This record gives sequence, C-alpha cells and structure tokens, in this order.
Amino acid sequence: MIEKFVNDLLSQLGAGSKEIVYLSVTPGVGLELIQVDPVIKSVKTYGHKPLGYSDSMREVASYDEFKTNLQELFQDLNINPKCNIVLNLPMVHFGKVELPLLLNDEGITEAVISEVEQSYIFKRCEPVVSWFEGRSNTASDTRVIFYSAVQKNAVDKIREILSEMGANLRGVEISLVSNLRALYFSGLTATQMTEGTPWNLMVVNSSGYSLISMLGMQIIDYYEEPLALKTYELDEIYDVVNTSAQIALMNFPSNYLYVVSETDMVSAEHLSSKMPFEGKIDFLENNSFRKREILPVSLNILPDQVIKISLESVGVAVSRACDYPIKLDFSGNNQSEMSMSGEESISFNFNDKEIVLTETVLKKISLVIAAVLIVPSLIAMLTLPIVQKKNRAQLNDINAKIKNIEDEIKKLTELATESGNFVIRTEIENVLKYNRAKLIAYSALGESVPADLWITYFSAKDNGKVDIKGVSEDVEDIYLFFKNMKDSMIDTQLRLNKLEMVSDSIDEAVMSEGATMYDFEITNMAAGEVSSSADKANVNRANNTNKEASDAKQDTKSSKKVNDLEPIDVAGP
Repeated sequence: MIEKFVNDLLSQLGAGSKEIVYLSVTPGVGLELIQVDPVIKSVKTYGHKPLGYSDSMREVASYDEFKTNLQELFQDLNINPKCNIVLNLPMVHFGKVELPLLLNDEGITEAVISEVEQSYIFKRCEPVVSWFEGRSNTASDTRVIFYSAVQKNAVDKIREILSEMGANLRGVEISLVSNLRALYFSGLTATQMTEGTPWNLMVVNSSGYSLISMLGMQIIDYYEEPLALKTYELDEIYDVVNTSAQIALMNFPSNYLYVVSETDMVSAEHLSSKMPFEGKIDFLENNSFRKREILPVSLNILPDQVIKISLESVGVAVSRACDYPIKLDFSGNNQSEMSMSGEESISFNFNDKEIVLTETVLKKISLVIAAVLIVPSLIAMLTLPIVQKKNRAQLNDINAKIKNIEDEIKKLTELATESGNFVIRTEIENVLKYNRAKLIAYSALGESVPADLWITYFSAKDNGKVDIKGVSEDVEDIYLFFKNMKDSMIDTQLRLNKLEMVSDSIDEAVMSEGATMYDFEITNMAAGEVSSSADKANVNRANNTNKEASDAKQDTKSSKKVNDLEPIDVAGP
C-alpha cells in the first residue's frame, strides 16, 4: 500500500523508478537471478540457467548464451527486463600495494593500474580497477591499498546486452566481496566478524585457493596460491591443498579458520577434517556438496532450486541493503549522473526499486514541500485575526464579569467594616446562640410549671429576651415557678415583673366565693419592651381562665395542662 502510494506520487512528479534485479555469474552453477527481502532475510525470487565460464581467461565463455539465458530467466520469473541490474562476476585479479600517504586518489588509481597491467590477463585487454584503503603506517608515512580488476571489454559487452533488453547496469562486483558480505548478512561468521577478532578465510576454487587474513570485517592481508587441481587425482587434491595451506597459514596466525569451497572437486567439510589447525575450523559448501540453504527461501522457490543458491549471489543481492565496510564497483557509474534528457540526476533504492531523480523532479518536489509548509501558514495568517477578535471579545466579557464581582466584594467589605451593619459571621453566631436560648426556655417552661399555674402568654425573641405571663390561685406556686425558671435559664437575668390579684375591684374580690386568682409576669425585658396590647389580651384571657379554673378545680386537679386554655401567643421564630 505504501509502496504503491510512493510509486504513484513519484510517477506523477515525473521521477523514474525501476525494479532492481541482481545477477551472479557463478562457475559451477551458471547465471543466477536473485532478489532478497532484507527485512526478514529471506530469498523471495530465484532462478538459474547453466552458463559456461573459462577458468583460463576468467571470463564468460559465450555472451550470446548469457543473453539467451537472461531473457529466459526474465520470462520464467515474470520480471520486466526494463530494470536496473547489479552484477556479480568471479574474481579475476586481487592484490595489495603499499603507497605513500600523500598520494591522492587519482595517483592511487594510476598506481593500481600499473600493478594490474603486470598480470598476464591484462597484458592483452584493458582493466577496470577498483580499490579500498587498508591499514596505514604513520611511522613510514605509507598505507596499504587493496585493489581488484576485471576486463573492461567483458563489462562493456554485458552492458551492451542489458541495454538491448532495456535494462541498465547499475553495479558490478566481484565474488570475494560478495562472499564476505553474504557471510556477514547471514550470520554464518557472526563470531569471527566481531571487532578486533583475527581470523582467516580460505576460498578453494578450480584454479587453486586464496587466503584472506581478516580482523573482524576488515581485510588485513591477502595470499593466492594457484593450483591446477584438475591435473590431480581426487585423493591427491586434498593432500596438495592441505600441504600448501599449512605453510601459508603459518604467515596468518589466528584462532579461527573458515573454509569455503567453490568447486565440486573439493568438499570443504572433508578438507577441514584433514587440516591440522589448532584453532576452530568452520566450513561452508558453496558447491554441489551443500546440504542446507544459506538463507531461508520463499515457498514459491522449488526445492531443487534452493540448493543451487550460491554464497556470492546472496552477497550481491544484499549489496544495497547491507552496510558492509568493503565496497568495490567496476560499473563506472557515479551516484550523480546524466539522465536521458541531459539533466543531472541522483538515484536511491526503495524496496528493491531504484528511484532516479532529475533536476526537474527535484524542483517539483521542492515546490510540493514548499506548498505543504507555506499553505498552512497562509491559512493561519488569514484566520488568526478572526480568531483573535473572537477571543478578545470573550476576554472583554470575562473581564467585565470579574469587575462586577470585584465591585460586589468591595461593597460587602465596606458594609462589613461599618459599625452596626450586617456581619455574616456575627449573625450566624447570634442565630446559634439565641436558638439555643429559646430551646432552653422551652425546656425550662415544660419542666417548671406547677399544678395550679397556667401560662397565658409566652414570648422568646431573637435577642434572647423572654416574656412569660400567666395566672395561679397560689402565690407560692408563682414563686416556685419563678425560682425554677431562673435555675434553668442561667445568666438570663429573669425578674418577677408583675404579681397582682385578678379582679376588677376590691369589693368583687371580697364577695367572690371562689378561689382568688393571681396574675404574674416573668421577663428579662426592659419596661418599655413589654407590649401594652399583650397586657390587655392577657387580662381578658385571665378573666376567662379564672372561671374555667374554678370549674376545672371542681372536676379535676389536672389544671397543669396548658392545652385546656386558649392558644398561647408565642413570639419569635
């Protein structure tokens, strides 16, 4: 999904994209076409065709056969020939030279070509060289340069064949580097390829063997021993290789030896068992003796194909996905080159596709990026004043509300500080205080009324003032009631404000045959606070009570019940 989106986007911008296909010319196998998924480390596409190779000329025997086999591989694997190709070739020549530190890259290339031209192969054909720097010696101001070369005419012929098919040659590597990269990527030499670990790699082919002295992933030294193995009998081959290798290994001391056989004449396992090496020996059959695959493979690859997958084909297939420090390229391509339209271009890999970006495409991408970054900024600049205006109105509204609240608080504060004004805390304390006083007054009233005493009026005000009025036929009961109320309501300063006989005249009181009634008032109010209207109501109520009390006395002595009188007027909340 993401790949399709990226491809469509680049296509709309005019960027070219081609699938990357990896080829390997492998003696003993032929021509291999391979693609590897670097994420899951699995071979996803593979096919091979037989292809002749000349060991003496170290070159493809027939380029017509190369072209025919490659066309068949594209057809069998359903791959578009219009793709980018990275090619692996068998190593033709490899060596080392010690050069001055001050020599620049151009001078190093000229020195390498001079060394290469001494080889018998390059006396008759022009070389294509590639090199990398090894260790340097600051004491002697020199450095070791490792170099390799292939025939220029061989590269040109292959490039021409690919061009006729619509393909583009993007890289040319040699088997030595491909093998090292495959060993690292597959984890077969994970122990050896650790930093600072010395070990040796021995590669046996039909022309002899080579010893590569390694320090982790770096090449320290190189030695090649040519042997005409085809001239020996099968049993003699192991003795010849073993005898020669023992002498060579004396110059490459290490604790690890890894043996790789690329020829069907020698089994790496059998050779390893015959070598008297004191350290640890591992081996890999890169020939018909192979019993297991180098990497896991996709299910669409047939089992008889799996055993053919070579070490160098895996190495070239991960050349752009594996960051191995040793790199050699004989294609002559640069990362930045001219496109078909004449524009300078750069390329990069994306999921087994090579994306080519020209100057025009880069300009379009820059415009798209600028639009993505600038358009939102413009929208923000246009909408910002509107948003600010709305937010400013909201802020003004909030500030107005805050000012109103502050004014109210200020007014309340001023009222609270003025003498005699309403103070919330004081009022709450007063309510609690006077309500408690009222409860005490009610409780004392219910517990202190004698049997022959009637309450005709009761008032308890918010400020703690109490006014009690009633009648009784016995003065002693009135005094007893007054005493009990004072004991129950401490600190209320109650007083007996009034005690008088209930009668309109003295004659009426003398002539009365019934009990004499006494009117009383107990209060802590000031004289001016006593209501005259309440007094008048009490007099009328007392007259009626006098008659009712006489009747009630004859029937029962339970005159204590206040409910038998007229309703009592209780002031206050």
